[in-house]
Amino acid sequence: MTTEENGSLRKKGKELYETKLKAILEPEHRGEYVAIEPESGDYYLGRTMSEAYEKAAREHPDKRFYLVRVGHRTALSFKHRSSL
Repeated sequence: MTTEENGSLRKKGKELYETKLKAILEPEHRGEYVAIEPESGDYYLGRTMSEAYEKAAREHPDKRFYLVRVGHRTALSFKHRSSL
């Protein structure tokens, strides 16, 4: 997948989350993960990122997904641990 295709997938997935899914999912699924198939708008919830992805991949085996943690800006975040 090209950088442009990745950008399009990310843009469509984020737009679907923000405009359609956020209001539906955040009240009861905060902290869970959602895998969104941007072309169809189908989405799959899981307690872990892997669970959400596996559900999505079963239904759409040849597709790529936008993954986000419900109620968070991203699915993952990292902190740098400085050595003392």
